[in-house]
Amino acid sequence: MIRVLKGEAAAVYVSSLERRNSQLHAIEPAVRRIITDVRRRGDQALRAYAKKFDGLQAKQPLRVARGEMRAAWEKAPPQLQHSLEKAASNIRRFSQWQKPPSWIRPNGGISLGQLLRPLDSVGCYVPGGRFPLISTLLMTVIPAQVAGVKNIRVSSPRPSQEVLAAAYMLRLREFYRTGGAQAIAALAYGTETIARVDKIVGPGNSYVTAAKKLVSFDCAIDMLAGPTEAMVVSMKGNPQFIAADLRAQAEHDPETLAVFITASRRLAGAVARELARSDATNDIATQSLTQNGAILVAHSLKQAFAWANRIAPEHLTIERDNLGLVENAGSIFLGDYSAQAAGDYASGPNHVLPTGGAARFRGGLSVVDFLKLITVQQLSRKGLKRIGPVVIKLAQTEGLRAHAESVRLRCADA
Repeated sequence: MIRVLKGEAAAVYVSSLERRNSQLHAIEPAVRRIITDVRRRGDQALRAYAKKFDGLQAKQPLRVARGEMRAAWEKAPPQLQHSLEKAASNIRRFSQWQKPPSWIRPNGGISLGQLLRPLDSVGCYVPGGRFPLISTLLMTVIPAQVAGVKNIRVSSPRPSQEVLAAAYMLRLREFYRTGGAQAIAALAYGTETIARVDKIVGPGNSYVTAAKKLVSFDCAIDMLAGPTEAMVVSMKGNPQFIAADLRAQAEHDPETLAVFITASRRLAGAVARELARSDATNDIATQSLTQNGAILVAHSLKQAFAWANRIAPEHLTIERDNLGLVENAGSIFLGDYSAQAAGDYASGPNHVLPTGGAARFRGGLSVVDFLKLITVQQLSRKGLKRIGPVVIKLAQTEGLRAHAESVRLRCADA
């Protein structure tokens, strides 16, 4: 049964969530040993861990052949093929909308601008746990393709036939059947089979997250993602829909955070009853809702959104009229029919989103994560002479005389 908290109890609960983070320190020594081993022994270590943890067979290659991906696609039911193609189309279109332009603008002898260049290589991690996460493959690979990344390397333990079918549809050339910390180490530092990449993206379990943290000084990463988070803030929503969204996200993991905030005691009670009615089996969602879920009853709409912004959830469903009250969220869903599961699969925006309060300072994975923004400037004689005195004065103030001189001699020549 989900908790219903009011007054001081609700405020204390919100404060406790502000301090939440992934408890990675306990496993970091073990993860560090795996990373060091892969760096030292390369494929030999990678294969040993893949056999131990991922069920890799003795003669099975780490790299999935293109023919194996094609065979998986050809065996996929037509309805699955159609669904994959439609979801991919929507994600690709949204990524194209997101992609910022390159530009240069002249202004009185000074032309300034920016160039957008893709990363050369990225590693996309696709979890292989309880479910075949086809959607994560789409969400990590497609924005990289739209950005123009030339070398996309996918790593996934025990890839299902459905995942391999999606890989073929996306025309991937490099797919490796390895997971966990060892896969992150291989992508970050390279082995005989897997070339190192410039950036690693995608969610994973605590070992994957800890590994991304440890390699992040040598290889860029997207974010340190923790357990899924779902929040709904509503004063007049449909109790069945609200309960359905919370339960849907809760089935990801027993550690999922599922929270409903309202100023309506009546609606709070109705949602609690809906969740109780659906708790027929002792499954992952029920465990998550019981251990980590809560219904918070606020004094007002203002307090409800103050709490929501402090928690900074990964998924947030609200009424459209309240959009202006949101400051922190990974992805926002407006109204009764914007099911959070639609965003997980096929509406277009990315489902790789910040957790643990990281939505306070970044958004979800996007095409921008795969681009480098390079600034450009060109000054004419007239343009340099116009700002020369400013540069000279500031350089002299800092005691950098050579800086000042490099401008002064050009101004004198102008």
